[in-house]
Amino acid sequence: MIRHQIYAIAALIVAVAATVAAGADTRLNSGQIATSLAAVSNTPNLDLTADQMRQAVLENIRNYPGALPPRALTFPQLANLAQFTVEINFNFNSAVIRPESYRNVGAIADALHNPILLGYGFLVIGHTDSVGGRIYNVGLSQRRAEAIVAALVNPFGVNPAVLQPVGMGEEQLRDPAHPTSGVNRRVQLINVGKKFCFGRSGEQFVCQ
Repeated sequence: MIRHQIYAIAALIVAVAATVAAGADTRLNSGQIATSLAAVSNTPNLDLTADQMRQAVLENIRNYPGALPPRALTFPQLANLAQFTVEINFNFNSAVIRPESYRNVGAIADALHNPILLGYGFLVIGHTDSVGGRIYNVGLSQRRAEAIVAALVNPFGVNPAVLQPVGMGEEQLRDPAHPTSGVNRRVQLINVGKKFCFGRSGEQFVCQ
């Protein structure tokens, strides 16, 4: 248990360091991303689906109506998992990835092709700032997360079976004091453990 806690703390430290580096230099290093996402070698299989997360987002808006969420929506199951945060630029009010961000998407793809990450599944979580309505921003962030997954799959060849896009809208602002700030517009990748696929005959195997 102590060793697992040490691994989890190390993962958070690495993830924070990687996020700071990403903010300082948009030329991301795929090795850095891969190391961050693999920081916890014994990542458990996550008992939380993308659909459950989407439902929790909508319930948060319904239970706490208003222009801004009164508190960030949290998922304790994700707190200690290896993750990496990166800024991806989109056209205004659109899910079209801007050309300058394809280098970052490519770096993410290279990381996901790294042998140390093969066989793992990942949440691709989109976040927006507070410009626009909360329900609208959930849909926008979902479309953006799906656009990133689509770009990772084609042209970069990542297996779509290991990626789950989820839109959080503005329910997890990074800087609640400045809800319209660009730092709130970001994408998280979270390692959710080994991802299993099924063959035509029903046999189970680790996705590659």
